[in-house]
Amino acid sequence: MLTEDRWISVEEIAVYLGVKRDTVYKWIDRRNMPAHKVGRLWKFRKDEVDEWVRSGGAAKNSNRKYDEH
Repeated sequence: MLTEDRWISVEEIAVYLGVKRDTVYKWIDRRNMPAHKVGRLWKFRKDEVDEWVRSGGAAKNSNRKYDEH
């Protein structure tokens, strides 16, 4: 179970959002997905990602299949 008080990985955020890992990396690069670099790894705060999705960050100029995730 994902809790909001810990950092989560690319794999976990991809599963949570129902998208592939490659999509997460594209969103970090192209859509300002909130992510934090820790060493060589990207880490996420679930509450930050939830707000980004609610504000339309994942839906901007995206394919229809991702709009509902």
